[in-house]
Amino acid sequence: MKITVLEDLGRIDGECSADNAMHALEEFGEVTFYSNTPYDRIVERCAGAHIAIINKCRMDAAVLRQLPYLRYIGVLATGYNVVDLDAASEQGITVTNVPAYSTNSVAQMAWAHILNIVNRVGHYAGENHEGRWCRSESFYYLDGPYHELAGKRMGIVGLGNTGMATARIALAFGMEVAAFTSKTSLPDGMRSVPMDELFRTSDIVSLHCPLTASTANLVNRERLETMKPTAIVINTGRGQLVNEEDLAQALRNGTIAAYGADVLSVEPARSDNPLVTAPNCHLTPHIAWATVESQKRLVKVCIENVRAFLNGRPANRVN
Repeated sequence: MKITVLEDLGRIDGECSADNAMHALEEFGEVTFYSNTPYDRIVERCAGAHIAIINKCRMDAAVLRQLPYLRYIGVLATGYNVVDLDAASEQGITVTNVPAYSTNSVAQMAWAHILNIVNRVGHYAGENHEGRWCRSESFYYLDGPYHELAGKRMGIVGLGNTGMATARIALAFGMEVAAFTSKTSLPDGMRSVPMDELFRTSDIVSLHCPLTASTANLVNRERLETMKPTAIVINTGRGQLVNEEDLAQALRNGTIAAYGADVLSVEPARSDNPLVTAPNCHLTPHIAWATVESQKRLVKVCIENVRAFLNGRPANRVN
């Protein structure tokens, strides 16, 4: 059995050893590891492989046609839009993902952005490194108002695992939760509302829906113009859920108050992305998934998925 791992999880110092844990795959056969694989080298590196483990590598029909021995693709993530599922099925290739491994981590990052924006934690920490508090004539200083979250409306687009976890934290803060969801039964304190109403009435909108043809550019100029000027948008889903030029313009114009995101449409960030320099835009480099605990779950389930496939009982199959 020949196994090719086309991407690693990145070199993270400290207690996380997720990449080392991937070597457990060696019990199943001969494994070749690559730290990163550009699109034009996927076929070469997967030549003769029966199993491919990927994260962001694009396995489209053109690639799959050139890999006649491939029988299994394990996506080292929850999202699997990088694989052409129809082409994989036609070739008899099983595709699996790792669902819900990062639920708590992503919800935690969404709230890290919210609290940083609302309480201006990063702003004050930076000011005080420059001696601002030391120069204060009082025991405190404020350079702008900030508000409690209790009583405000939290809008959640998509009540899957991360959306629900984020919503439950909002309830703990005493917020009202409005959700755009296909679920017909919701926990106490949450209610379903139409998308337009959610954006128009929410103080904070957090995006937790998958990227599809219907959700691409979900946040655009027209929708932003319906929002409160004090509203905050949070995106820990996919960069393409927002029209980045429209959003940057809304921040420059004061159409909304702030944007916090862990994702961009093109990653790593390009220097000409309008959000990189937009005012009141707070970006983290796609790390919401990457807590130590989350990475350990990710690798564990990935290996269990391979084992289940080889035992003839595929788990977490998506095609």
